[in-house]
Amino acid sequence: MLLLVGSPTGAQDAAPADAASSDAAPAAEAQADKPELALFGTIPIYWGEGNGMEDVLAGTATSHWARALLDQGHSLRPLATLLPNELAGHDALLIAQPRVLSPAENVALDGWVRGGGRLLLFVDPLLSGESRYPLGDSRRPQDVVLLSPLLRHWGLDLQFAADQSHDQEVREFAGMLLPHRLSGTLAALPDNTGCEIQGAGILGDCRIGAGRVVIVADADLLDLYHPAAGAEEAMLALIRRSFGPAGIALQNSDLAEGAHAQAVDKAVHNDP
Repeated sequence: MLLLVGSPTGAQDAAPADAASSDAAPAAEAQADKPELALFGTIPIYWGEGNGMEDVLAGTATSHWARALLDQGHSLRPLATLLPNELAGHDALLIAQPRVLSPAENVALDGWVRGGGRLLLFVDPLLSGESRYPLGDSRRPQDVVLLSPLLRHWGLDLQFAADQSHDQEVREFAGMLLPHRLSGTLAALPDNTGCEIQGAGILGDCRIGAGRVVIVADADLLDLYHPAAGAEEAMLALIRRSFGPAGIALQNSDLAEGAHAQAVDKAVHNDP
């Protein structure tokens, strides 16, 4: 319901103990006044993509463009698992192309959301973004997301049409321009009562208990090496939608509020 750094476990945005301890003090001091955003998944948003922790510690890992964007308005906290002790104390979470979750993690994440957690979830049934690691390498972002039990528990089915175009496309809906490629489709199950499906099935907006989940059935937006035109603007729009306006400050001149508003005004609202 999240391309993060290469870790042998496949949970690439998990925080290794040695790096976390060395960086904790300055990071906390610099970002103490910003709202926290927890990160989890196999897309290397936090640590970047490198040949293990030696690249991360040496500063030679390829950094992810989304980290700089998120750092503008949030204090980022990478999680190693989605167990209760890791989720405790967080109210906002971004998951990008997660590894297979354990039964305990599925239960814990569902409970966290129902207790009031806010989640932005990228789930791609066939990830097309580039990685330096070959197929089968545990450091590679998850190519196929396996989150069906939890999605079905929330009243959704993630589907994939193999005959769709391989070209980059942009869908306009709800005031948002969303680049996507080889995306999945979210469908509401008969017992679904809390999820609104938008953008021809690419986005689901769910009220689950006291919490909220925004689900994007594609993770091409987070391509590390070849981000689509408009990827930063789309990411900002998703962050605002998921967590509210607080936190993200538009400090880049290309993302000035006027330019963003103009793009929104020109968008075609074609929610199904």
